[in-house]
Amino acid sequence: MDLLWAGGRLLVAGPDTGPHPGGEVHAGVVAGIRLAPGTAPALLGVPAHVLRDRRVGLADLWPAREVRRLTGLVAAYGDPRAGLEALARARAAETGPADPFAAEVVARLRAGRPVAEIAGAAGLGERQLHRRSLHSFGYGPRTPGRILRLRRALALGRAREVPPARRGPARTLAALSSVADAPHRLPPPPCNRTHRTPPRPPSGRSALLRGHSLADRGLPYAEVAYAAGYADQAHLARETRALAGTTLTAYSGGAAGAKRETPQPSGSRTTA
Repeated sequence: MDLLWAGGRLLVAGPDTGPHPGGEVHAGVVAGIRLAPGTAPALLGVPAHVLRDRRVGLADLWPAREVRRLTGLVAAYGDPRAGLEALARARAAETGPADPFAAEVVARLRAGRPVAEIAGAAGLGERQLHRRSLHSFGYGPRTPGRILRLRRALALGRAREVPPARRGPARTLAALSSVADAPHRLPPPPCNRTHRTPPRPPSGRSALLRGHSLADRGLPYAEVAYAAGYADQAHLARETRALAGTTLTAYSGGAAGAKRETPQPSGSRTTA
């Protein structure tokens, strides 16, 4: 989930269930920061699933007077991203740490553990795990697991060699920062600049994936698919289409056009 600054307004982008078209947020300049998985509900005060596939004004979630004050705070910064970070740091200090449940689930999903095992480790039934995941992530645990696996595939595609055996995603992906665990430090914006029109790239998921071409190192798709834990290359291709909204060929060849930007594995959807 993202905290956005768009045309002088504070917005929230909820978790996406599929690719979204650019231009959803009508503003000349859009900047944003991404909150680590599972930390947004505590920060914003609403369950993640309430905001699924939505872009809403912060004034719809918080008192208007408080949002006006925060809008002035962000506007006072030369770089709106710095203002958004200050806002999020202050809010995190007020709300306290997020539920460690989300971080534990993400760590196990990143390691490729099955949902039943994750539920057992958390002392929950699978239905209970699903309900808590809806609150923390906006959807059940299998969806963030798919996203993390595709990110792993893209990271492997950039490596000089494919590992001889399938390894857990934690070996190839940097851990996301947690606003709750480190309120003084937020996930950095993916690019050192404010982006202009088109103000909104396709989606949260495709934004997680941009900039990581599978062909960067000339690795065969089949090898990348196997190393990342897919059944075969066709499985990887289907997931790329479903999560990133494009094909493997278009993605790696740069045909995605405006979707291809500076690498940003954990940045904001808007800047990502």
